[in-house]
Amino acid sequence: MEFNQWQGFKGEQWKHGIDVRDFIQANYTPYTGDASFLAGPTERTQALMKRLQNLLTVEREFGGVLDIDTTTVSSLTSYEPGYLDKENELIVGLQTNRPLKRGINPFGGIRMARAACQAYGYRLSDKIEDEFTYRTTHNDGVYRVYTSEMRKARKSGVITGLPDAYGRGRIIGDYRRVALYGIDALIAEKQKDKARIGENLMDVDNIRLSEELYQQINFLGKLKEMAAMYGIDISLPAANAKEAIQWLYFGYLGAIKEQNGAAMSLGRTATFIDIYLERDMAAGRLSEQGAQELMDDFVMKLRMARHLRTPEYNELFGGDPMWITESVGGMGEDGRTLVTKNSFRMLNTLY
Repeated sequence: MEFNQWQGFKGEQWKHGIDVRDFIQANYTPYTGDASFLAGPTERTQALMKRLQNLLTVEREFGGVLDIDTTTVSSLTSYEPGYLDKENELIVGLQTNRPLKRGINPFGGIRMARAACQAYGYRLSDKIEDEFTYRTTHNDGVYRVYTSEMRKARKSGVITGLPDAYGRGRIIGDYRRVALYGIDALIAEKQKDKARIGENLMDVDNIRLSEELYQQINFLGKLKEMAAMYGIDISLPAANAKEAIQWLYFGYLGAIKEQNGAAMSLGRTATFIDIYLERDMAAGRLSEQGAQELMDDFVMKLRMARHLRTPEYNELFGGDPMWITESVGGMGEDGRTLVTKNSFRMLNTLY
């Protein structure tokens, strides 16, 4: 693989297969200085943040849930594009068509979706109730394989929660791949994987794996459709820092539209994004203030992520958590620090 968007990047291994780690190791710039280089928020960032803070205030006044779409099953393409401020946002994309509106994700369990709606004064639509009469949800699947002994232990409280209802655990995708390679290249690699599986004995394991690869290819195509709804083509790799953040965020947005895992972790993105920021700044295409503004907008989008859960879930976890965890800094196997200037920018926007 070779793309014009990779101009100026070093290394070879990552160009011949999907290998984000090798790309990072070959291109990132360790930073051991202080925070004196940082820039504050721009007027645009402050205006966006004020708008978001107003929405957060209303959300609290509404008891923690601003709105619920009870008629639509959340998916990559089931909502029209949503914006906080279409004219001024740098990074776009929301889970639903409005900021802080929560979608329904009944694939984990229809009873939990129903109970969550009722808890906040909403009613799950008959349409969704009817559709999921014929679906096996995660919760159904888990309970069906319990033995009678497991059921008794679960009911008595000897074992709790996992792996049913709230137990979809921590999901960490490598969303950086979308930015580095673009969707078309990722689909092509998955198609190669599927073809290789087809050369083997088609036993139960290979048939299942082939089906999973089909679904992965299908959903990568839908991710491309979702981005196109915002007028953005993510077929090819990101060409600059703004695109790298946008492409990466679309990958994450696709995940939280489809999955409501207990923790939807982001991974290690700050060091990856720093490579693009450094390249743009060295070329004179971006200032420090501009770099901070992009990170501010990115984190603002992450702060708007919401899942619909029952009050009992929130009590169990001390709030309304998403656990969008970012791995900032650290140390590589070669002994180099993974701290970059963008590690500082990530913390700066949180402060």
